[in-house]
Amino acid sequence: MFRLGQKVVIVEDKFEQNLPVGSYGYIIAVDKNPDNAFDFVLRVPKSGKHIYVPACDIETEEVLLRREAEKVEREALIDFALATKNEELFIKVMNGDHIEPTDESKENTLNHDEFLKQVHLKAWI
Repeated sequence: MFRLGQKVVIVEDKFEQNLPVGSYGYIIAVDKNPDNAFDFVLRVPKSGKHIYVPACDIETEEVLLRREAEKVEREALIDFALATKNEELFIKVMNGDHIEPTDESKENTLNHDEFLKQVHLKAWI
């Protein structure tokens, strides 16, 4: 997860402590007490303070950059699909990638007649 001395970004303020959201900080302590809501102590150089934060309020810079890149890529694909009137690409991007059925699932599928037989058998029971 996070390690001591790691540079993190404050992304949220769940407990409304007036945290400097968007500022960088360095993890200087880990609180392992299960009775405490706060998981880490951060040193924020911009404000010159030590701040207690839960794990959900901080994120590493790499993760934030990856999320932003995925967001930009998705928006670019949507723009391209709209510009080229590619409905299939647009639907795929909007719904997410769907998983193609495997050979095993194709074998387990029933045709129409077999399906009706199964329904009628269960209806009589």
